[in-house]
Amino acid sequence: MCEPNVSNRGSSLLQTAEHNFSEAAKRLNLDEGLRGKILGPKERIELNLSPVLPGKGVRNIRAFVVRHNDVLGPAKGGIRMTPDVTLDDVTGLAMEMTWKTSLIGVPFGGGKSGIRIDPGSLTPDEKEIIIRSFTRGAMRHVGPEIYVPAPDMGTNELDMARIRDCISYSEAVSITDGCYVTGKPVIMGGIAGRREATGKGVIYTVLAMCQQDKIPVEGLRVVVQGFGNVGSVAANDAARHGAKIIAASDITGAVANVDGLDVDALTRHVAATGGVKGAPGMAEIDPAAMLELECDVLIPAAAQSQLTGDNAERIAARIIAEGANAPTTPEGDAILNRRGIHVIPDILCNAGGVFVSYLEYTQETQREQMTINEVESRLAERMMSRFQDVYAQSQRDGLSMRDAAMNLAISRVVEGVLARGLLP
Repeated sequence: MCEPNVSNRGSSLLQTAEHNFSEAAKRLNLDEGLRGKILGPKERIELNLSPVLPGKGVRNIRAFVVRHNDVLGPAKGGIRMTPDVTLDDVTGLAMEMTWKTSLIGVPFGGGKSGIRIDPGSLTPDEKEIIIRSFTRGAMRHVGPEIYVPAPDMGTNELDMARIRDCISYSEAVSITDGCYVTGKPVIMGGIAGRREATGKGVIYTVLAMCQQDKIPVEGLRVVVQGFGNVGSVAANDAARHGAKIIAASDITGAVANVDGLDVDALTRHVAATGGVKGAPGMAEIDPAAMLELECDVLIPAAAQSQLTGDNAERIAARIIAEGANAPTTPEGDAILNRRGIHVIPDILCNAGGVFVSYLEYTQETQREQMTINEVESRLAERMMSRFQDVYAQSQRDGLSMRDAAMNLAISRVVEGVLARGLLP
């Protein structure tokens, strides 16, 4: 069975990533040679997987691995499994990872993978077969000093365990020598708190922004787009700090309550039914209209290109915390900046996941074990300190938070390039 054709559409992810880099390069006065060296991906790989699925025969599936930059360390980034992911999408995401790892201050570069298939159409056994097929096909491009994958949209910690097992089996050893993949179950060498790290990091930056703007957290009205791993954790953590989650959405629909959703009940409903739709005691609303609700904080934690030139004028939030990668287009960003809405950029806001992935990487490399208290303490300290760095730069130079974050991130990559030297 062949995969459905996906047109060579322009990738909004890549376009947004290239735009953000281009604007930063102008502000930093980078010469053309250096721009080209940093912008272009180091390696773009297309794989043709041909796993045999029980009762279905051979399935031809396209997969992609991109190492954008490894000046500061091995490429780092998740494996996205969706029915329409493209090589350009993966390139844009890998580029964003370069800036994210640089900004958060971990010794990684940027990478990403994609597997073009709908995980919702697969049984658990079929998905495992495909993950192992991808691992065998990509094995030359994965390693502790090459590229270290992790979960992303459509993949999870169990998939990462399968990757680790496939590699160790192929090498005829009990466990891998070093950390080949992060986001694994704790029993398989993972780290406590990794699954929650991205969502918790989002809320740390929201708390920091509220402190700067002198906005009380108690009663803070929050809207969450995407009640998956990142959004649900962020919602629960925000509620724990006294905020009211007045609306939430996922692929099944959107629910709202001006007095605040029962987040615990919604979480249980999603676990039982697979989505927010039909949650008892909660009004259903249009997901697109939900983005325009009057609130204090909007957390887009679903997909790219949600806040655009078409709807940015109607966004009624005071703070936008980008839990997803590239949820705001350049056109939307310009409008939000003009309107004075604070946008906490994705490369800062959702960097908690890659920071705790770094802790997992070091833990496995050193055969150590960190407690949940150690992980959460280090995560909080790093997210708050990097927020302060970005906020201080934005105030000093009169920049948006995104522009300040990009300047800091790219400057560090440039420093690494020049320290290594331009010769091979």
